Amino acid sequence: MGRILLIIAAVVAALLLLGPLVGLALTLLKWGLIIGAVAVGAMFIAKWAKRT
Repeated sequence: MGRILLIIAAVVAALLLLGPLVGLALTLLKWGLIIGAVAVGAMFIAKWAKRT
C-alpha cells in the first residue's frame, strides 16, 4: 500500500512540475519564432534595399 501511494505521489509531483516546464518551452519557442521572423524580414528588406 505504501509503494502505491509513493508512486501516485511521484506521478502527481511530476505532473505539477511538467506544467511550468512545458509552458517555458512553448514561451521559448514563441520568442524564437518571433526573432526568426524579424530576422528573415530584415534580410528581405536589406536585399530589396540593395536592388533599388
